[in-house]
Amino acid sequence: MIHAAIFGKTLTLCAVLGLYVLLMPAARAAAPPEVHPAAAPHALIKEDLEAFFDGIIPLQLERSDVAGATVLVMRGGETLLLKGYGSSDLKAARMVDPEATMFRLASISKLFTWTAAMQLVEQGKLDLDADVNRYLDFAIRGTGPITLRNLMTHTAGFEETVRDIIVTDPKKYLALRDFLVQNQPNRLFAAGTVPGYSNYAVGLGSYIVQRVSGERFEDYVAAHIFAPLGMTHSTFFQPPPKDLQQLPSQGYRSSTREPAIGFELFSPAGAGGISSSAADMGRFGQMLLNGGELDGQRILKQDSLAEMWKPQFRANDQLPPIGLGFYQVWRNELKWIGHQGDLVAFHSLFFVEPQQKLVLFISYNSAGSAGRTRPELLNAFSDRYFPSELHQPFIATASGIKDIEGTYQASRRADSTILKLFALVGQSHAKLDKDGVLHVDRAKDLRGHPFGWKPIGPDLWQQVDDQGKLFAIRAANGRIERLAGSFAAAQLQRVPWYERDKFVYLSLGICLIVGICVLYNLGLRLARRYVLRSSQPIASSAPGAARIALSALPQASIIFWLLLLTSLAILFSRFDDDSLPPSSSWDKFFLIGDGLFAIAVVMSVFAVLAAARVWRRPATSRISQIKFTLVALACAYFSWFAIHWHLITPIHRF
Repeated sequence: MIHAAIFGKTLTLCAVLGLYVLLMPAARAAAPPEVHPAAAPHALIKEDLEAFFDGIIPLQLERSDVAGATVLVMRGGETLLLKGYGSSDLKAARMVDPEATMFRLASISKLFTWTAAMQLVEQGKLDLDADVNRYLDFAIRGTGPITLRNLMTHTAGFEETVRDIIVTDPKKYLALRDFLVQNQPNRLFAAGTVPGYSNYAVGLGSYIVQRVSGERFEDYVAAHIFAPLGMTHSTFFQPPPKDLQQLPSQGYRSSTREPAIGFELFSPAGAGGISSSAADMGRFGQMLLNGGELDGQRILKQDSLAEMWKPQFRANDQLPPIGLGFYQVWRNELKWIGHQGDLVAFHSLFFVEPQQKLVLFISYNSAGSAGRTRPELLNAFSDRYFPSELHQPFIATASGIKDIEGTYQASRRADSTILKLFALVGQSHAKLDKDGVLHVDRAKDLRGHPFGWKPIGPDLWQQVDDQGKLFAIRAANGRIERLAGSFAAAQLQRVPWYERDKFVYLSLGICLIVGICVLYNLGLRLARRYVLRSSQPIASSAPGAARIALSALPQASIIFWLLLLTSLAILFSRFDDDSLPPSSSWDKFFLIGDGLFAIAVVMSVFAVLAAARVWRRPATSRISQIKFTLVALACAYFSWFAIHWHLITPIHRF
């Protein structure tokens, strides 16, 4: 799930504590903390809760063109709201039934996968801190061990991979082991150092459950979690078994006037394959709040659940942590624990709040809900029923404040496949305005405006008029290298100068202008020859020096690059939130692309050689030398771009 540019980030504070001492400003102008008083809370009772959701959900469905949603709210074991909104199937005019309609919950699946793994840890069959190669029948590439704890905290270091992750044709759906073997990613970071959200890592976890238990993963979860909890409308089988096949909601694109997408089969299933109802998710949530037990059925020991919820990884103790599979979201005094999930059509949220004994679940069935619907709902719920004072202890002045400015890219990315290109177009820019307020252009509020951040401590920033925090992580040389925010499973990493989007786009633009000039000149010459029937040169040569027309091969090379890159830009422009990620059926197109770009690179070599010959040729005009050189440099940069950004890509890895 490329959803596109997640802004959340973490890394251990230990590595930078010593630096704080060195980088602490000698003096700061003290400023009294700003305190915004809390509003009066609403009573969390059924009547008020239903009025709240009846006001916000229909508005979201209409505004975002969403067909339907299913909602559950529980407190202290009591169901306060269990309600469906809108349609689960527009064509059949079927409404959402919160008891029976099954929604596709995507990454919420991960909570069940890691619950299954912890059951095997309790039995002594798995060790959280052992090399996972011990449990696999194929080797993980890369240097150094990866542990289950790394997999569960998204710190295994894998780069992103999307090949075959979502298909709608059951014939193209791969068995778990086949998917993991065929789509194994390279490692981007050393295990345990930098978080990079990874579906592949969770897929490994589900395969380990399958191998160690001796049961197919889908069967294991059904027998050891769903059945004991009475979750009768839940399954990891894709598509569901016959007795449940009529219950899943349809999924829709950004326009619900278009036909339904079809059942999205997610690989690996343990990372995103679950289908479940709101009522069933309530039973799972209540089991968690009960310390791992429901109706006399113990799913996890209390100690195991406590370990899963214990902070395992974060960059600073002022930021929400990730536990073993569960991550936290903080709002007011609430510390929500759970997960969200995204497919193309379905977008879901599942959180529990242990102190207030809350369960909150919602799932939407259309792509239009991908953006602001869930944070809008979570914030509004938290602010309405559990408001708190907003403290903003901003520092008036701070040394080294401009160190944070720069260009960043997500740690959830690929560097060795064509997906690297998505990292280029998804870069973020951190910049201070004249008032010293930091803006990160891709971190925006619900209105689409970039957040403003002010410093509240050494390398620690807080949103203006809101609660979110941002932490700058420094390297050993004192330079800020990463930013960590409210999502602990990913960070933003500083981009080297030659990969910064503005530099790359400017360089490409200059090269494209050279190519367009060549194409324009060629068009003039062809028009004179074949339209005006003239064989005279466009301009006479300068006295004493021969002006040489650009030879055929450099011309062909630069024009070929224009055609290739224009075609690539058109292809990229057709990708949107509704698009299914590429599958193995794309392999032949990547192979063709590799061939075309390889031809362009070879042609570029000859363009460079032609420029070198012109400079060695006596009595050649300076304008001819410059012309050949500009074309050669443009072709050389295009070639570097194609190789560095993996337009020539491994066809079986993306």
